[in-house]
Amino acid sequence: MSCHSSQILIVEDEERLAAFIDKGLTKQGFTTAIAEDGEKALRIAREDGFDLMLLDLGLPVVNGWGVLKELRSQGEVRPIIIVTACKDEQERIFALRSGATDYITKPFRFKDLLECIQTHLTGS
Repeated sequence: MSCHSSQILIVEDEERLAAFIDKGLTKQGFTTAIAEDGEKALRIAREDGFDLMLLDLGLPVVNGWGVLKELRSQGEVRPIIIVTACKDEQERIFALRSGATDYITKPFRFKDLLECIQTHLTGS
């Protein structure tokens, strides 16, 4: 399975960061959608689906924890990568235990994010 044309849902309320990730992924051949709050993220996940989700934790309306919990409790198995400014090791462990596929801290290099995405999309 080629990673190209995979649908990536970027859940990020910081407009500039969302645009930066969006631009980089589009350039790599991915299809992207942006949700700036947790409620919208859940709606897109239900209606349009996604192949992989990049999820910020500090979101308006429904935070990232709520989105993660809601999707996993509905049996969602697709990769959800937490992208957060929090560098707390306990939080990272909690996120992974709560069903996050991976955990990346901001600021990050786009190359590292891309590598992480490709790893989880190919399932290797």
